[in-house]
Amino acid sequence: MENRKTSGDLRIPGGARRLVLHCCCAPCAGGILETLTGSGVEVFLFFYNPNIHPRDEYLRRKEEMKAFAARLGVVVVDADYAPEAWFGAVDGLEDTPERGERCQTCFRMRLEATAEYAEFHGFEVFATTLGISRWKDLEQVNAAGHAVAARHAGVSFWPVNWRKQGGAQRMLEVTRREGFYQQPYCGCVFSLRDANRRRVEKGQEIIDRDISECDA
Repeated sequence: MENRKTSGDLRIPGGARRLVLHCCCAPCAGGILETLTGSGVEVFLFFYNPNIHPRDEYLRRKEEMKAFAARLGVVVVDADYAPEAWFGAVDGLEDTPERGERCQTCFRMRLEATAEYAEFHGFEVFATTLGISRWKDLEQVNAAGHAVAARHAGVSFWPVNWRKQGGAQRMLEVTRREGFYQQPYCGCVFSLRDANRRRVEKGQEIIDRDISECDA
């Protein structure tokens, strides 16, 4: 079995011992959760990802995340799947590139819901696993987090660079150890569309998913 060692000394700014952690999937969250729990942080995992399409894909990612969290004794807040609201938020941004305005809007929407939950339930700090992915712009993720935190009294965003200090490698190690599903596209129908366009250009097999705009 691969080494499960965590840093054991990770500290939340301001001395808080509880954290609302927005998560997108088990591969991104696995190593982060083990590090946080190994440091004595009480984590409430907030799963709100209305961008993930289709519904079967959303359920697959969510159920895997919930199963792993349960093994660690971590509470999962299962927020609603509301693809209609997400499509409304990104209307007109369908053809913007990855890391563009559509992604920024998507981050703000998901982190806004996270901050609302944190404020309502008396948490001082929230964070997200989104920035660990090499496909994401960390500055863009952090900008969204700080922007939404400014609208919620008593709540701050923790802009952790989870990739540092071996975090990116640990993500891969935990994913392999746990046999997590490694999704072949980011999550939204437009990232699926673009991923399949690239595959066609390279003569590769396309990702077989329903790409109708909304299956709710």
